[in-house]
Amino acid sequence: MTRMSRAKRLVPAVAAGAALALTVALPAAGAAKANKVKLPKSGVESPSSGTVSETGSSLIYPLFNLWVGGYNQTYPQVAFTTASPGSGTGITDAANGTANIGASDAYLSTSELQATPTLQNIPLAISAQLVVYNVPGVTAHLKLNGKVLSAIYQGKITNWSDPKIAALNKEVTLPTLPIVTLHRADSSGDTFLFTSYLSKATPSGWGATLSYNTTITWPKAPGALAETGNSGMVSACKTTKGCIAYVGISYQTQALQASLGYAQLQNKKGAYILPSAASIAAEAASFANTTPKDGTISLIYGPAKTGYPIINYEYAIVNSKQTTATVAKNIRSILEWAVNPKLGNSATYLAQVNFQALPPKVEANSIAQILKVK
Repeated sequence: MTRMSRAKRLVPAVAAGAALALTVALPAAGAAKANKVKLPKSGVESPSSGTVSETGSSLIYPLFNLWVGGYNQTYPQVAFTTASPGSGTGITDAANGTANIGASDAYLSTSELQATPTLQNIPLAISAQLVVYNVPGVTAHLKLNGKVLSAIYQGKITNWSDPKIAALNKEVTLPTLPIVTLHRADSSGDTFLFTSYLSKATPSGWGATLSYNTTITWPKAPGALAETGNSGMVSACKTTKGCIAYVGISYQTQALQASLGYAQLQNKKGAYILPSAASIAAEAASFANTTPKDGTISLIYGPAKTGYPIINYEYAIVNSKQTTATVAKNIRSILEWAVNPKLGNSATYLAQVNFQALPPKVEANSIAQILKVK
């Protein structure tokens, strides 16, 4: 995917909803009737024996691994495999049929939909992104904003003692230590999310010159490192003093175990906010009613006063036209289970990776999309 193809993305107002208990029997039943698929009371179709492959986002990969075990407890007849080569690969593999389900932190671009009109991006859950760093001696959650982060990743701010960082963190003693920026080497939804934040927070700066994408041409910041996957970002930051990196919230535990700090990010209202269940839910709730039926929307840099500014839907990228009816049914079954608030979208699974559940309206729309897979 080229930067230009991502630049053509539709980026309407931010949307999503807080984690709520859901009941979508009526919407799901209506969608099922319209698509001639009758869902059982459980909301999950019983699958046939077979194999379903998922590949893509490393951010949602830990959750998919939890889902495999949970789903197979009830439906062991499906061999459900997962992989995490990055969101870009997940989209490509779903489009060309290499995988049944592509996982992505980014919604489909206009050019991707033009190339494969039968592709769908189906919201599965709500996640967020951390900005982590390895600054010895600093235990506080540093305050960072889009303007400073943009300057850091462009190589214009190169030391942690820079006055522009110090001005945001007057209560912190910052060391004289070179900053080493880390970015993703693979085609990544995390890169899409991070560069979307930089673009929206500084529209006349990063937004006008570098924009956002799953891959971009990174500026030549001193010592910049390219790493593969979220695990690669955490590992490299752990061993690189002075590093700064963007990491999916499902890797928060690993980041803390690596003794990395993570930032308070400035939101659109000017407040510096830590990522938490409450701040992610607040950001999502302020736009609960504006998610379109196809799920295509940016959840970055929204207007909630107490909202964390980098949240997103995690998507299943699925072709609505499958090779056989059996394959289609098995894909539907897995995704129906995943978005069900009593099953895959329950805190039993989501809390382990710091995700939030889909709001009722979005879950109903996801079910309607799932039922189109034939």
